[in-house]
Amino acid sequence: MRRFRFYSLLVLLVLVFMACQRNPLKVDISNIDSEVEVVRFGETLQNLEGKDTLATIAELSNQYPEFFNLFTYRIIRVGGMGDEYFEDYMKTFLADTMINEVRSAVDDEFKDFAKLEKQLKKAFKYYAFHFPEKELPTIYTYVSGFNQSVVTAENIIGISLDKYLGRECQFYKELETTPRYKAMNMYKERILPDVAYAWAITEFEDENSATNLLSQMVQKGKMMYMVDAMLPNVKDTVKIGYTGAQLKWCKMNEASMWTYLIENKMLYSSKRMDIVRYINDAPSTSGFPIESPGRTGVWLGWQIVRLYMKKHPEITLQELMKNKDYQQILNDSGYNPE
Repeated sequence: MRRFRFYSLLVLLVLVFMACQRNPLKVDISNIDSEVEVVRFGETLQNLEGKDTLATIAELSNQYPEFFNLFTYRIIRVGGMGDEYFEDYMKTFLADTMINEVRSAVDDEFKDFAKLEKQLKKAFKYYAFHFPEKELPTIYTYVSGFNQSVVTAENIIGISLDKYLGRECQFYKELETTPRYKAMNMYKERILPDVAYAWAITEFEDENSATNLLSQMVQKGKMMYMVDAMLPNVKDTVKIGYTGAQLKWCKMNEASMWTYLIENKMLYSSKRMDIVRYINDAPSTSGFPIESPGRTGVWLGWQIVRLYMKKHPEITLQELMKNKDYQQILNDSGYNPE
């Protein structure tokens, strides 16, 4: 009997521990019917019969009217259908030797495109769970000639697959515009967090409400928490784009970073360079040791928001995203790393 009681107590303790460790963002999405559409725009363009004629390109424009101008004007920057040299520029892009080499590399890297498509659809099912009233975007993939990794517009997300060919991709080593620290995040597992973060910014960021470093940190922390919500099974290193060593450095130096910001009166600074130093991507954070990663302000803001939501499980993701009182979020989180 005593042995039975001991095992019963042990099972109870294990269940309690598991409940404490359970990720509240791992919600049941099995009943979510909403699903994003993923369009392989680049592949469609590449395989068009007579793709170098204006008439055929016009057909493509009519097929994807919401995305076509975004692609030609903003992504590959060749202008639009009505522009005088549009046809010539488009022909040049389609026939470019390097672009065609890149397409081949993309085809090799994304042979199993169905896996990526499934992951994107799952991420947006999580989004639909938390925001059932929101319209889901259509996602387009393509080769851009190494332009912006992810672009967004109203109900549109565009992904440049050529920006995710792997850290050791020879193209990135040859591109003078791609520093090594950026190439370290140009691998296909980074597509999901890049998409989730970009969509969070598009839908919920309000630059006018974030005027000092603290508000920028917490606002970006909210965007990272959205990444948590859409990708609850993805590792933190992949979510924020840190190596294991960089993430470990942040955890070990969390209290020191926070103390430094307080003692140097940085938290309430509205100076642009103070904000850029801690928020923008960089090889490391200026003022911190060289071992530090960039965007440490974003990482700290992420921890503040995580703690706030852990302490207030009654607050929904919708309520968090609407909350622009960044000081209140900090205060109610009780954030004080030691």
